Amino acid sequence: MNRLDRLTAILIQLQSKRILRSQEIAERFDISLRTVYRDMRTLELAGVPIVGEAGVGYSIVQGYRLPPVQFTREEAMAFLTAEKLVNQWTDATSRASYQSALFKIKAVLRTPDKELLDDLSNRIAVVQSPYLPKNRPQNLPIETILNCIAEKKVVRLVYESTTSSGTSERDVEPVGIYSGGPNWYLIAYCRLRSGYRNFRTDRVQALEVLNERFSTLHPALQSFIERTRQERTLHKVIVRLDRPALRFLGDQHYYHGFVSQTDAGEQIEMTFLTDSLAGMAHWCLIFGEVVDIIEPEMLRGMVSQKLDTVRQRLALKISEPC
Repeated sequence: MNRLDRLTAILIQLQSKRILRSQEIAERFDISLRTVYRDMRTLELAGVPIVGEAGVGYSIVQGYRLPPVQFTREEAMAFLTAEKLVNQWTDATSRASYQSALFKIKAVLRTPDKELLDDLSNRIAVVQSPYLPKNRPQNLPIETILNCIAEKKVVRLVYESTTSSGTSERDVEPVGIYSGGPNWYLIAYCRLRSGYRNFRTDRVQALEVLNERFSTLHPALQSFIERTRQERTLHKVIVRLDRPALRFLGDQHYYHGFVSQTDAGEQIEMTFLTDSLAGMAHWCLIFGEVVDIIEPEMLRGMVSQKLDTVRQRLALKISEPC
């Protein structure tokens, strides 16, 4: 990227947020902090009203706007690709909002780029994984939750628990949402439990936005996710799978903490980091005679116990009168 393009991109980025730190600019464009300072000085000399505060960052005087800029073809294609992901992974309301925004983006494109996107639209697809639920909930309250996060509003949930039967009513302070596997999750401070809880959005039976606003400064979503990961006890698992069985593997190993695989002659050695040895034991049972457990020894014992249980159940069924 030449310097003129970089200066334009920095100016657009400045308008996209209230405070922009020098380190953010340096990391985005892979330049030194000294180059960042020179670029900011150049923008100031060009008449851009930039306010810089040591230890805080840069901002533009309120009211200043760069005239509309033309999207590049690559940017437009990125929006189109994102549309396919939004259609696959979000709810109906979010899909409608994104489609409306995409129409506005297409409206400012040059005619050749519009025709290109129309052609590419039928050449990009997100294929449903055979190992995930095929029918995703269509009425997830994602947009409502995001509005409550932005406005710091307390939310009242009627929630169906995954560990006990029935539902419970909770007043929560939403922190953030994230997508994990087939589901969307809400991280929130639960006043009923006096602690942070993880709610699956498809289990929210009813949601009411209260007039009350909360003032608590909650941790950032990413820090919460990282802390949760650190608190989990991970077990290293190594197995060897016969090569002919690889065609039956599919994507299943990715849902058990798959890390890497190496060539082991007539077998493939696979390494996992998992927080559920019981889940790994079930996975090993699926492949049965074509998998060897290298470590840990405990996993071999768990698989052996499950096999004994299967034998007992089979023997009991055979002995029962028809």
